[in-house]
Amino acid sequence: MERLDKRLSATGRWSRKEARELIRAGRVSVSGQPCRIPETKVGEEAPVTVDGAPIGADRPIYLMLHKPAGVVSSTDEPGERTVLDLLGPEHQGLGLFPAGRLDKDTEGLLLLTNDGPLAHRLLAPKSHVDKVYYVEVDGVLDQDDVHAIREGVTLADGYTCLPGDLELLPDGGAHITIHEGRYHQVKRMLACRGKPVTYLKRVRFGPLELDEGLPKGAWRPLSEAEEALISRQ
Repeated sequence: MERLDKRLSATGRWSRKEARELIRAGRVSVSGQPCRIPETKVGEEAPVTVDGAPIGADRPIYLMLHKPAGVVSSTDEPGERTVLDLLGPEHQGLGLFPAGRLDKDTEGLLLLTNDGPLAHRLLAPKSHVDKVYYVEVDGVLDQDDVHAIREGVTLADGYTCLPGDLELLPDGGAHITIHEGRYHQVKRMLACRGKPVTYLKRVRFGPLELDEGLPKGAWRPLSEAEEALISRQ
């Protein structure tokens, strides 16, 4: 939520003073209803118009989603429930898409946005953006696995992954950090170690950390601080 006058001034078309004057003059509507109070808090996706014309049609949107298992990271997948299906009707038709993918049975942090250039920067192989997962396996992870991940695991198809990090945790699970995003990479890496993955959850993507207060299937807009962090990527 943000103030209506700030929402208008953020477009660069009006100063904060001009925005307040427009609002008080009754020329601004929120979700089709006139609003004369500059301090009114409006949702990020609430449609705002000035003299009937929408503002910020191309305004970037950034949502953090706690993806549950059983949902595909796609905008349209026949016969499947997609991550966009988890959003409300106010977010449909806005050009949102997942910046990167999580497997259908993988949970955790997924960034939904309509900012193509940012998504490209985050996903470009040369960017080496960190992706951190909590993982559980069939077997026991040990220091030999830590060393192998640090050296770079060679997959069954002959590709050698970039060096990563494996942090063993007291509960028997681990945090694994990779710097690329090849198909089923974490699962394939640990399968090559003879320890197939039984549970996988992404807890960090670049500078963004999963908000553990978000229930599975829930989402929220990024905070201003989070937006500033990803804008520097």
